[in-house]
Amino acid sequence: MKKVFYFPMLLASFTLVQGCSSDDIQDDFTGNRNSSYTSGTGTTSTTTSDVATFDVAVNLESLAETETVPADDNDYVENTTFTKWVSIAYNGSDVSLGGDIDDSTIKVTASGADVTVESTTDEFVAYSISGTTSDGSLKINSNKKFQLELAGVSITNPTGAAINIQSSKRVFVVLADGTTNTLTDGSAYSDYTSGEDLKGCFFSEGQLIFSGKGQLNVYANCTSAIKKDGTSVTASAIRSDDYVVIRPHANIYVKASAGNGIKGNDALYIYGGVVNVEASAKGVKGIASDGNILISGGRTTAIVTGASVYDSSENDISGSACVKADSVFTITGGELYVKNTGQGGKGISVDMAANFEGGSVGVVTTGSTYKYNNSLDSKAKGIKADGAIAISGGAMKVRSVGGDGSEGIESKSTLTISGGDVSVYAYDDAINSASHLYIKGGNVYAHSTGNDGLDANGNLYVQGGTTCTYGTRAPECGIDANEEGGYTVYFTGGNLFAIGGGNSTPGNSNSTQGYVTASGSVSAGTTASVSDGSNTLATFTLPASFSSGSILVTANGMTSGNSYTLTVGDSSATLTAQQYGSSGMGGMGGGMPGGGGRR
Repeated sequence: MKKVFYFPMLLASFTLVQGCSSDDIQDDFTGNRNSSYTSGTGTTSTTTSDVATFDVAVNLESLAETETVPADDNDYVENTTFTKWVSIAYNGSDVSLGGDIDDSTIKVTASGADVTVESTTDEFVAYSISGTTSDGSLKINSNKKFQLELAGVSITNPTGAAINIQSSKRVFVVLADGTTNTLTDGSAYSDYTSGEDLKGCFFSEGQLIFSGKGQLNVYANCTSAIKKDGTSVTASAIRSDDYVVIRPHANIYVKASAGNGIKGNDALYIYGGVVNVEASAKGVKGIASDGNILISGGRTTAIVTGASVYDSSENDISGSACVKADSVFTITGGELYVKNTGQGGKGISVDMAANFEGGSVGVVTTGSTYKYNNSLDSKAKGIKADGAIAISGGAMKVRSVGGDGSEGIESKSTLTISGGDVSVYAYDDAINSASHLYIKGGNVYAHSTGNDGLDANGNLYVQGGTTCTYGTRAPECGIDANEEGGYTVYFTGGNLFAIGGGNSTPGNSNSTQGYVTASGSVSAGTTASVSDGSNTLATFTLPASFSSGSILVTANGMTSGNSYTLTVGDSSATLTAQQYGSSGMGGMGGGMPGGGGRR
């Protein structure tokens, strides 16, 4: 059966056509497409483009979302009955108070437009906040979880946080339908209580759970916030010392000019909604957690412009990141788009494992290497994990073009691709693993303009899926296993077209699928195929040009010792497949003459 594999750089996904049919090629990146918006940074438009040039921009356009509320989940405001109600309406330099205010159990005091709530009631209270102040604040201390409805409120506090929750209980932040709510802090926090944390423009000791169909804008200007012990910590626009949940329909825009964007200390869960974060200070994180990060829906965009910074306490460099998980990062659905232009900046940075199970991911990094005293450096990476990276579904585009060291996807452990559509364009290695690299399924396009397409510092296993990979000039490779360390390539299934200055080849009989090698060139849009007589095993449409390179092809059904015809454009050669061992290269008709082994 004939199989045609398309690897178009213009698309986030690849289309497999079987038999004589021709399926329509679809673009999975529907977010950020020809959309315009107005935000604190002006009016901008963005379009989906190919992996070598696509970009990421803020997109405030709402999503059509549905949501099922589980009846037994305490993180859903619908599952709590509120029996008390308090209204706080700001009016410039003063406020109007109403509702079930009781000085013995629900005490609300105001000094000008600075409002303090002390709640000791055993009942659940719903607070409704509205109005405008340019010099005010809201501070709440409660021994019970509560609802905080933002019903068209604008709070600016020049000397501290706009909203300061000193309760360790759940805070259900409901963005009232059709309202726009704005919070702004000062550049320094002089208005705080000793012995209390004050870590951001919207800060809570407890969980922050966002829902509702309104808009929340947070403008954070503070660099250094306050911890309980009086020491400083990087401020955030939105910060929970527990975890943060963002539900469908919520629309949140954050602009952090001096600190981090959104941080959940224990975890950050994005189930839906529209989230846009812009952060622009050195070493900042757009979306971060000291624990896990899970994205399962919505559209999240994070843009960071801050460079890395030297941390004297650790004698190390702290790099900026659009998404930073100190534990495990997982995306199962929704859309995630990130861009980092800072020196040594990361798109997605994970201290443990990173799991890409579904959804659409777009990553751009353009920063160069950050160096400190010529002894320490931080290199820009699209996606970097200190643990294993597993890609099993979804569509992914990564562009990392900051020069030496700017890799597309890097795992400091193993890297496994078993599904999904992965398209990577990078100056340095497109896809790199510090240990073994497995391709078990999915569609992979890896293109390096300065190094290897696929680079494994252990073994490189091609067991399934469809892969097209470009390296650069010798000695760089389309596929590269750490042969100097005693590792090799294994072909046991799948379809692969590799071109570069060289290519690693299988080193022992445990590699069971045959392969052929040749030398030649390709032009963008060229069709390449490998056939056994009248039976075409695989056809590839190649996305980019490459002149005078080493070509390696393996496909399902190829066996050692059999002859196969490799056709690239108008050139062809009949070659004998090998199973393992150093392989001479056949010359393509009209192309380069045959050469020796890889190096």
